[in-house]
Amino acid sequence: MRRSARRSRTVSAYREGDRTVVLIPARMSLAEEQRWVAQMLDKLAARESRRTLGDEALQSRAHELSRLHLGGRAVPEQVRWVTNQNSRWGSCTPSERTIRLSHRLQGMPEYVVDYVLLHELAHLLVPDHGPRFWALLESYPRTERARGYLEGVASAARLPHVPPARTT
Repeated sequence: MRRSARRSRTVSAYREGDRTVVLIPARMSLAEEQRWVAQMLDKLAARESRRTLGDEALQSRAHELSRLHLGGRAVPEQVRWVTNQNSRWGSCTPSERTIRLSHRLQGMPEYVVDYVLLHELAHLLVPDHGPRFWALLESYPRTERARGYLEGVASAARLPHVPPARTT
């Protein structure tokens, strides 16, 4: 959140690396600030979800991640988005060499989608979550950050919504 004395009416938002920056006029009340931040985050997510990878691009990204982090050993037959996964971020069927990612990942930062995709690719090589599996993910530098992001999203989804501030 950045307040600006020069900004009189407009509100805008953009990504700055892994952060979201919302620019608002300095004179805005806390209640207005909260309302605008929520609105701008929704707009930004909607804009980003329109740029989300399609199934074909997702398949290409999977091959690239396999090459970069798994020596090209994980070769999926099919990688696609699905809308029927609401309790998990992704799934893999090693016997069919298929990977499915939840549509809920669409609009999340690229490093988060890459982590989930790499996680599922690793299951093509090691089906369980034992030490050999986690060793495969060590080469991805944003594993902990992506896991933290997903934990935060999952936690926030379980919290009750905070009612808007009362205006007098």
